[in-house]
Amino acid sequence: MHYSKGHLGKVETGGKAVGIDLARRCDAALEADGQLAALVARPSSDSPPPATETAHDDEVWVMAMEPDGSSRMVPMRRRQVLTAGAASLLGLNLTPQGISATAQQDATIAAFRSLFEQIRQLGQTTSPGVVLPTVVAQTHTLRGLATGASSRTRQDLLRLAARYAEYAGWMTQEAGDDRGALWWTRVAVEMSAAAGDTELSTYALVRQALLTLYREDAAGTIDLAQQAQADHHASARTRGLAALREAQGHALACDYDECWRALDRATVLLDDAGEHAHGDLVVGSASVTGSGLSAVVAGWCLHDLGRPHRAGDILDQQLAHVPDTARRVHARFGARRALAYATAAEVDHACALTHRVLDSAELVDSATIRVDLRRLARTLSRWHNHRPVRELFPRLTAALRMSIA
Repeated sequence: MHYSKGHLGKVETGGKAVGIDLARRCDAALEADGQLAALVARPSSDSPPPATETAHDDEVWVMAMEPDGSSRMVPMRRRQVLTAGAASLLGLNLTPQGISATAQQDATIAAFRSLFEQIRQLGQTTSPGVVLPTVVAQTHTLRGLATGASSRTRQDLLRLAARYAEYAGWMTQEAGDDRGALWWTRVAVEMSAAAGDTELSTYALVRQALLTLYREDAAGTIDLAQQAQADHHASARTRGLAALREAQGHALACDYDECWRALDRATVLLDDAGEHAHGDLVVGSASVTGSGLSAVVAGWCLHDLGRPHRAGDILDQQLAHVPDTARRVHARFGARRALAYATAAEVDHACALTHRVLDSAELVDSATIRVDLRRLARTLSRWHNHRPVRELFPRLTAALRMSIA
């Protein structure tokens, strides 16, 4: 188990509480099918409100820009915004004018599509604070353009605005704001529905399941993912991503068989979807696709299933195929790989991998990646007197403090 006899003895006599990581390792070693892991008491967390609910008409989010270049999103009641505007804000009308000529419409939409892909690439190499102001501005611009556009163009603009809004929700979660992430996801669902496209309504369940996953709510994650898969009108890619999320939920519950069934189902769906998602704008990961995405998630799951050696081997193989430019992907799955090796007591290798992970994690500044980095810090602290751990900890601690800055 890579725990000392003294530690395990204290657990047996009730002198030490059982952590979930130890419970999962015992569960896997004794083939308890999740029964031991289920006995560990976990702090209860309220489930986030459904992302498919309509956003409150009385609530708007205002972007506040500071003189030092930083920015933040502030939720306000519409009445407050109007009062503040009348009292202190410049009355500058930035509502975009409609576009009429067909050639101009097509060129405008093509330009915004190209910009979206560039923004996604930027999101792979920098922090949400750099990306969000541009994403939010373009979302509102597209929605404004759609107001005065012809029927067909209006649908295209709203569909594109919905993808911007969905990405804003993802970046907001990466910034550590779950409430804001759900708000943006609901806005995306509304705009997508107005364009006659229900795909994002289903994908919103997958996004919400990611929030419950990071809260370690296995049952909630599985339920939301299964709801998404039940929508047979959704694309194969969206249902495949939902199956992956279901697998991660089963892994949290230490249910090996159900996890692997979900992974197999996801592989078939994602292979059927091919390289392209619904339409021509990819939802979910664009850096890792198809069976490669299923494999890297399998490595993720194996750690939660108490099989860290297998997890490390798979993540080693799969991360070798991820482009170096996908820094957010390398940080996310690289942190999980380092955690797997630390759990397997390969401490020196885990420390070396963590230094490489931090090269990316310090750039992308992700609240979700820090969840695994905190677990990694707790695991490595068992060897706090080991020289590589001592040398790593100042840097690892500094990376974890980024969430407070």
